[in-house]
Amino acid sequence: MRAVKGKNTRPELAVRSLLHALGYRFRLHRRDLPGSPDIILPSRKAVIFVHGCFWHGHTCKRGSRTPKANAEYWISKIGRNMARDARTRAELEALGWRVLVVWECEVKDRDTLSDKLRGFLGGTAT
Repeated sequence: MRAVKGKNTRPELAVRSLLHALGYRFRLHRRDLPGSPDIILPSRKAVIFVHGCFWHGHTCKRGSRTPKANAEYWISKIGRNMARDARTRAELEALGWRVLVVWECEVKDRDTLSDKLRGFLGGTAT
């Protein structure tokens, strides 16, 4: 598990690259916000989390598979991650932030992801 990165993952870099190409400017990993969001757009009061499908329990093919080795541990671990994600989202929304989760599997379709980001951020970049 030491090799699993928490920051600057390939999906996160892809989302950041797309946001930059769309003209959005942002900050990264603000530790003073709950959950230390991956991407922060302070002027829009918006945060974006880029979640790995397996690690955060997405319902896609990759996220819904259960490891064969040590299954009890992994089911418990992913359940705790999902509970923490829900808590973090509620805390951010209580502070007035808008929250978007981009899943690892969504990064593959750049056009759809671009539309999703534009819709969430209000269409025009500053």
